[in-house]
Amino acid sequence: MLFVNVLSRAELTYSAWRNAKTVLVNVTNTVDTARTAKAVTNGRTSEVAPADGGQLHKRRGWEPFLAAAIDLSTGSLAVAVGMTWATASDLELPPTWMLFFFAPTLVGLCAMRGLYRRSLRRTFLDELPTIESSTALAAMLLLSGLLLSPFVDGSGGSSVGRLWMCAAILVPLGRLLWITIKNYHYRHDRLTAPTLIVGNGRVAAKVVDRLKVTPEYGMTPVGIVDDEMPMMGTDRDKPASIPYLGKLADLDSAIAATGAECLIVAFSRTRDEAMSAAVNLAHERGMSVWIVPRIFDTIGVRSHIDHIGGLPLIAVAHTNPRGWQFAAKHVSDRVLASVGLLLISPLFLTLMLLVRLSSPGPIFFGQPRIGRDGREFSCLKFRSMREPKESDAAFVRSADSAPGGVEGEDRRTTIGKIMRSTSMDELPQLLNVIKGEMSLVGPRPERPEYVDLFNIQIARYGDRHRVKAGITGWAQVHGLRGKTSIADRAEWDNYYIENWSLWLDFKILAMTVGAVLRPAE
Repeated sequence: MLFVNVLSRAELTYSAWRNAKTVLVNVTNTVDTARTAKAVTNGRTSEVAPADGGQLHKRRGWEPFLAAAIDLSTGSLAVAVGMTWATASDLELPPTWMLFFFAPTLVGLCAMRGLYRRSLRRTFLDELPTIESSTALAAMLLLSGLLLSPFVDGSGGSSVGRLWMCAAILVPLGRLLWITIKNYHYRHDRLTAPTLIVGNGRVAAKVVDRLKVTPEYGMTPVGIVDDEMPMMGTDRDKPASIPYLGKLADLDSAIAATGAECLIVAFSRTRDEAMSAAVNLAHERGMSVWIVPRIFDTIGVRSHIDHIGGLPLIAVAHTNPRGWQFAAKHVSDRVLASVGLLLISPLFLTLMLLVRLSSPGPIFFGQPRIGRDGREFSCLKFRSMREPKESDAAFVRSADSAPGGVEGEDRRTTIGKIMRSTSMDELPQLLNVIKGEMSLVGPRPERPEYVDLFNIQIARYGDRHRVKAGITGWAQVHGLRGKTSIADRAEWDNYYIENWSLWLDFKILAMTVGAVLRPAE
């Protein structure tokens, strides 16, 4: 009888899951078919055209409820599967009324941890630690109630353990599906939040560019509001790439015209009082507000707000690349590189053989690169080109020369082309990691002649040499490979150093799998 009840509960959970999917599809269809938005201005409703040329951005008040419904469904499914597992093992089951509280408790804990609030977490890996800790805490509360309640005999702990194991898998899978669907729509400019930028100059331009390049944030910049005509670029010599909607006094009209849901305050020459008034107005209109702080490049993810008599202070955390944490990182790098090299040894040896047979010459190619503390080392790769002929010596590379060779001639071998397109030519850098010259994760090393040039041209470029160079890095998994801005890469590399953690390394390694499948532009 209990087994039948468990199966019935699973069927109800599946039905709830299908209903949640139907809600999402219906909302998406509504957004796609609509062409105008209602805006409320001074107590009256008017029809206004979206600022982005016709794509409607619908207010997303339903998102938290749908996310909670998915967590509730997967939590209930975990109860059904876990109790079925326990029944099959002839284990004592907790009272049904106690199991009933597991999924709602899980949703409540996720709500307390902010998982249903609008945030800038954009990937599954960003949310995974919070999801797993909330799941574990919900299971611990259930077990504590089972042991401490005077109304039950305290048995069933093993069943709760199985429930937790099922929830630790099913709840994150539900979240993964939810985030995947959300990001898919964001990338197609659907369901995103129209966002206004208050500010001018380089920082405002950087905010606009980041939101456009990374649609997974779920925010679409629709206009700039500032008391000065916005001029972007490092030297404020470029026009804004999004519409200028007027001065701060016109902010209310801009909100009504665009249906904006978010406001980002960047640097501006406008008086602080006017900026504060703009933030207060945005809050009155129910908008989410973010502020870019001064000296933002020194503020990491571990920074937090303290107060002195009501005066807010940003406590800036510091990362010591010579501390024990990085020493532990270097040890784990060598262990993981050794294990990884052992696991891929059949592939590694096969590539060595193919390179050897492809053309005369060495198997490995070493190129001088700059690593930690500015020290030069030989960065290893599989040789992907044939040795140059004597006639090639008269040629020099030009902007329109063939890929991987001299002008008019492509020297890449067949296996070399395959290795480069899949980044397998960089596998020998595992040997650099084992030797202690590189790390699995870190800033990508550059050639000495370029380092000297970039140190002069790019602010804080040399800061990246505080740590060992890496096979993959924070910049690379965000698409900054190939012909991309060196200044942007340096900024992302320094962000990685200032916010380093073992979890961040794991996240980058996981994201690398997807990044290598996207060819560098």
